Amino acid sequence: MEKIEQVRRFNRTVTQRIGALNDAYLSQDRPLGQARVLWEIGPEGCDVRALRARLDVDSGYLSRLLRALETDGLVVVERSEDDGRVRTARLTPSGLAERETLDSRSDELATSILAPLSERQRSRLVTAMEEVERLLLASTVDVAVTDPRAPSARSCLRAYFAEIGERFDDGFEHGRSLTPDEAVMTPPTGVFLVAALHGEPVGCGGLLFEDQGSAYLKRMWVSPSARGLGLGRRLLAELEQHALAGGARLARLETNRVLGEAIGLYRAAGYREVPAFNDEPYAHHWFEKELHVVR
Repeated sequence: MEKIEQVRRFNRTVTQRIGALNDAYLSQDRPLGQARVLWEIGPEGCDVRALRARLDVDSGYLSRLLRALETDGLVVVERSEDDGRVRTARLTPSGLAERETLDSRSDELATSILAPLSERQRSRLVTAMEEVERLLLASTVDVAVTDPRAPSARSCLRAYFAEIGERFDDGFEHGRSLTPDEAVMTPPTGVFLVAALHGEPVGCGGLLFEDQGSAYLKRMWVSPSARGLGLGRRLLAELEQHALAGGARLARLETNRVLGEAIGLYRAAGYREVPAFNDEPYAHHWFEKELHVVR
């Protein structure tokens, strides 16, 4: 309860200090919600579905915000000629001008927050803000069981294969791997997880159930854009939980010698290096970990 109360106290302090409680945010004649949508659309425009995912708001609420901005002549929402289901929000010249004003007044607000503090306090505040932002982003990531043939899963796998293809000493050929078809990572033979941040896939990992109560973990990857959020450890922990739920009591995996960050993750998570248990051509290190039900 103490941690929950601290989070609530922090939320109250921040919303008051940044002016989120005012009807006219940053002295503009519109509330924070409308101002934030205006800013997020940006000079290049934004797909409405992407805008909703980025802001994590209800589609009905976003529609009301967009209608209010359209009524004020700041935004136009256009349907794609190729697909009527796709809508793009764009700023009008008046919208662009108000966005520039929002930027200027946001700079003024930031300056007013920093100005009363000493240089040491400013550094502490900015460093703390960076840490809070990372942790809040980490809490925003959604991890879900996904069919490895789904577009989000395929997007992760393509990025993963491209990255290791560049990093491995001899490149990477998917067909040579021991698991050339990720479709087998579906119940009841396996599980595949995809992590998403603001609706965009940023990580994945899968497992296959083996004989004698073990689970073989494979295709662990986190996008460079989401690294530093603890997502690799979270994916690993969730795969272990799925392994336990499926009856496995041992997790096994292998990795390439150039993936030092992965090796460090596995060791920190309690995996111990063991002799090779398969002939994966791209592996140099093999690990396993006994799994225990946490009561």
